[in-house]
Amino acid sequence: MPQKAASAQPNLILASLPHDQFELLSGHMVVEHLKQGKVLIEAGEETENVYFPHSGMLSLLTVLKDGRAMETATVGREGVVGAMAGLGAYVSQVRAVVQLEAEVTKIPASRFRKVASGNLSLQRLCGTYNDILLSQARIYAACNAVHLIEARFCRWLLQTADTAGSDTINLTQQFLAEMLGVRRTSVTEVARKVQATGAIHYSRGEIKILDRQILERMACECYSTLLKQSKIKG
Repeated sequence: MPQKAASAQPNLILASLPHDQFELLSGHMVVEHLKQGKVLIEAGEETENVYFPHSGMLSLLTVLKDGRAMETATVGREGVVGAMAGLGAYVSQVRAVVQLEAEVTKIPASRFRKVASGNLSLQRLCGTYNDILLSQARIYAACNAVHLIEARFCRWLLQTADTAGSDTINLTQQFLAEMLGVRRTSVTEVARKVQATGAIHYSRGEIKILDRQILERMACECYSTLLKQSKIKG
């Protein structure tokens, strides 16, 4: 059930807000636990809420006309989903889904928009983080276009483990296939190849990273690029 309460882990954006700005939003904050796979915002629909993760991971997906979707960015407790509502962007261009079970602070978009409309620093925050997501999207687009699935798979595992703060990742083959934009059979084949190197242990619904060094050697250059980006924004 939703609750007006502090989370065990702070969202880094909320924690960085000056006290007066935080107070303008705090009365409308609700902490929620979200299950994996839950769609928070659908592409082409109005953004009703702004989400600040405290744990887990949210994915932003570009949805094609045939219904297929591909991950273009991920958001952990360093970020926010739906913040462009603060700049008057009512309709989302992407689908936002819970990639890993998450705890979030939820704020109605109407309230967030009202506070941001009279606050230049909050507007800058919205714009800055949107630039970060666009930068991620550009890296993902290049990665999906030129790198082999094995390298992308390893990059994705490392990035997800970093954001989630855990070397054990629970998710279905279908969900991972959607994140990488490939068939389920391709995910199975790649996971078995990577497991054979000793980098991971793969069983139905769970991937455990056993040797990060091997995984980093197998990952494409995009992992280090995204890691540098996260350090810069941190």
